[in-house]
Amino acid sequence: AKRESWSWRESDFSKARKSPERKPVSIERTKGSEILFGIAPCSLALSQSRRDLFRLFLKESSGTRRLVMSEFVLQATARGVPVHHVKRRELDALCRGQVHQGVCLEATPLRFKSLEEAEKPDLGDEETPNRQLIWLVLEQIQDPMNLGALLRSAYFLGVDRVVTSQRNSCPLTPTVSKASSGAMEVFDVYSTDDLRSFLRAKTAEGWEVVGTVSQPEDVENVPVISCLEFQWNKPVIIVIGSEGDGLSLETQLLCHRMLAIPPGRALHPGIESLNVSVATGILLHSICSQKLKHND
Repeated sequence: AKRESWSWRESDFSKARKSPERKPVSIERTKGSEILFGIAPCSLALSQSRRDLFRLFLKESSGTRRLVMSEFVLQATARGVPVHHVKRRELDALCRGQVHQGVCLEATPLRFKSLEEAEKPDLGDEETPNRQLIWLVLEQIQDPMNLGALLRSAYFLGVDRVVTSQRNSCPLTPTVSKASSGAMEVFDVYSTDDLRSFLRAKTAEGWEVVGTVSQPEDVENVPVISCLEFQWNKPVIIVIGSEGDGLSLETQLLCHRMLAIPPGRALHPGIESLNVSVATGILLHSICSQKLKHND
């Protein structure tokens, strides 16, 4: 495979030492690959068969850390992935200073799946025609930390599928995988280039489309209720808008209802909303807990 050379110099902020100046670390990288970092993303990527894997880089370590690293060596050996023990500054160089926890993995990127690749959801037989499926739809989420946190919550709380808009949305980067604590490595994420047609099609199939809003007074022509009052008995899609603007007006008008999170106090102007991933976690817990009760 062709290699691309990376160079990195130690930060100028480092305290001056009398020791000889260190040369830049230069690491060759397989063309078209990316560097995963962090224990959970690298371990889960090694355990799955979703990426092509090239090399595992582990920090030279001793003591309690050695046990964790030996597990990685076993995983990599089982997959036929070469293992390199390197200094911390070389790992820092590989992942551009991100928090790597002593582990980096060179691999091919993960891509969004197209909805054409998705299996048809099982809506149940005649005895259970209203099986409670819940899909999370993301409109123009751009921050990789938010996207990762959203995927982590969706996976943990039992969301059946995540679909994101292709336009103005963050790709599935190593930073997203780290922020998802590796959930991205095991949870398929789909995308569509025509979000509104997708929502219209799901409505025609009998799904309820539910939007989210932080300022109820901003919504027109769509009923707004508290997430605590929301009840559902058929497949539902929860649509989350972008960090800055929320849902676009066109998407709002395709929603049957809008959900809001009631605050616990009178809010000071300027801090009247929640981070998008935190708000989504609250909404999903409120909705998915109903799903769990029905399945008992």
